Amino acid sequence: MSSAADAVTDTLRELHSRFAEVRDGELAGYIPQLALADPDAFGLALISMDGHRYSAGAADVPFTLQSVSKPFVYALALSLLGLDEVCRWVGAEPSGEAYNAISLERGTGRPANAMVNAGAIVTTALIPGTADATGFDRILECLSRFAGRRLEVDEAVYASEVATGDRNRALAYLIRSTGLLPVDPVAAVETYFRQCAVRVTALDLAAMAATLANGGVNPLTGGVVIDEPVAAQVLAVMATCGMYEVSGDWLLRVGLPAKSGVSGGLIAAGPARFGLATYSPLLGPTGTSVRGRRALGALSERLGLHLMHNPALAGSTVTLVTTADDLPSAPTEEQERALRERVAVVAAQGALDFTAAERVLHALDEPRPEETESVVLDLRQVTGVDTVARTMLRSGLARLAEGGRRTAVVDPAGHLAVGPGGDPAAPRRFASRDEAVERAARDLGTL
Repeated sequence: MSSAADAVTDTLRELHSRFAEVRDGELAGYIPQLALADPDAFGLALISMDGHRYSAGAADVPFTLQSVSKPFVYALALSLLGLDEVCRWVGAEPSGEAYNAISLERGTGRPANAMVNAGAIVTTALIPGTADATGFDRILECLSRFAGRRLEVDEAVYASEVATGDRNRALAYLIRSTGLLPVDPVAAVETYFRQCAVRVTALDLAAMAATLANGGVNPLTGGVVIDEPVAAQVLAVMATCGMYEVSGDWLLRVGLPAKSGVSGGLIAAGPARFGLATYSPLLGPTGTSVRGRRALGALSERLGLHLMHNPALAGSTVTLVTTADDLPSAPTEEQERALRERVAVVAAQGALDFTAAERVLHALDEPRPEETESVVLDLRQVTGVDTVARTMLRSGLARLAEGGRRTAVVDPAGHLAVGPGGDPAAPRRFASRDEAVERAARDLGTL
């Protein structure tokens, strides 16, 4: 059965098809186990603040976190120690350098930020063990809560990193020589290697990014993983430092806090809107997935996701989901009410963008198709519909029609108007809700 919300999945599938044939980039050969990845693997995932999941391609193929782990361990450190204490050990300034550069503050030896390897090693070392759990146990538990399920370490990848991680060991010893590494360098790097080898999927990463976007609350489980101020602090550092030496260009063009990893994972977060993730192991010169970077850039442009755009107010879009027999104007005659029980009514308000339209599409799917054969979408209180939302709503209504349901729009302002010539497949348009409901009920009575 077709659903209105499939319009979002359709967009992901179109982007997957568009970029699946890209062959640019190379596997991360300097970690032998990562060089065994399937170069054709490519998945995309999106999770909304309401916990709605969308995906395309290899979104459930497992791979390891690598540097995508950094923002979440940074969040744990901030939660345990506070911002001021963490900033004593790790800065928050863009380095303008590669992920594995020696980005240390002159005079103090403090790493530039927690997204480069030097800063991530220190951040990992800051996580204290307890009587019941090691520092890594606490890291794994935190990562699992972000993902909404229990995660595990890929021991083969961990062993491969241990065998080839001399540069990270050198960074740890260099930092220790300045006095800014709170534990033994070997212990710090071993824990860091294990954190990077935690196995996830693109859907897991989308959930983790969505949790940051949702102020620290996992939208799938409802669990509070971190406090909202910590989520804001992590997103700020991701926005300015998460993409290493191209962070500024990324924020300018894509406009979302993001973090990449050399296994091919890439996350982006739209605060109060969604979490995005891609997986494709072919990497560009900066260690970022080529397909992932292009797909998220195209998705941001297509759906108007840039952080500096003005989003619709969260939670204020859908005002009514019911059947027509529950409306104040419903007739009292039994047969007429029975017909109206088969007419679903969804009302929206305000300015509709991607996030708002996604909520409307899910509202259109709430009435069960076996019980409601007609759907009326009431847009009288909508003040504006941007191009992205207009396309999504038209597509969602078309999906319902393909599934055999009759559709109508109460749209006196013409927000979904199709222009000269019309579209035979477009939903019927009415000036009032009563008129749309009456026509829908009358049509059902003739079946």
